Amino acid sequence: MNERVIVATGASSGIGAAVAHRAAAGGYRLVLAARTISPLEELATELGGSEHAIAVQCDVADWDAQQALVAAALEHFGRIDIAVANAGFGAKRGFANETPEHWRDMILTNVLGAALTIRACLDPIRASKGHFVLTGSVAGHRALPGSVYSATKWAVTGMAEGLRQELNGTGARVTLISPGAVDTPFFDEPPPFETLEADDVARAVMFALSQPEHVDTNQILLRPTAQET
Repeated sequence: MNERVIVATGASSGIGAAVAHRAAAGGYRLVLAARTISPLEELATELGGSEHAIAVQCDVADWDAQQALVAAALEHFGRIDIAVANAGFGAKRGFANETPEHWRDMILTNVLGAALTIRACLDPIRASKGHFVLTGSVAGHRALPGSVYSATKWAVTGMAEGLRQELNGTGARVTLISPGAVDTPFFDEPPPFETLEADDVARAVMFALSQPEHVDTNQILLRPTAQET
């Protein structure tokens, strides 16, 4: 074990779970967070149990829950070195094709949730000269027709750069991971081409974390070879 501790939101499936598997293989200790606890507990057990990984139920849009997540990490492992703000979900395109309630929940999760993860982890990350990883999207670099989801990822793109500037000179680093289409539960119907696997994104995350201290990999944008836009 390399002693470094990762707090990862949205860790119960998809990219978050893939990052957890990669990180555990690299010796990291893990604090896994998501709204639903049972798959997290199964994942924590799979990754070696409480010496290596713990599960904490957390709605990232709830500030009290975020504070409790950080408190659990510090109580169990004594430090936080990396915070992976990965929790998020999408919506149908078209400004008349989704409910306002769905939009509200998505914006609170994708935007406020990422900001609250940053705020909750800020002091421990400063102390460890650690690393923030924010999950963005190709949709956060180019607008998609009728996509409120795209707007949330533009917000995350801006948030990552604002955080980088705030932490400049502290030794802490910031990476925005912006994947294209990934084979996760995000899509109701899979795209008509070979997508990225969640593990492809996890490898990109681990690449950023593996760089020497003087290297800050600020953005990684990765698409499937067949993705046109």
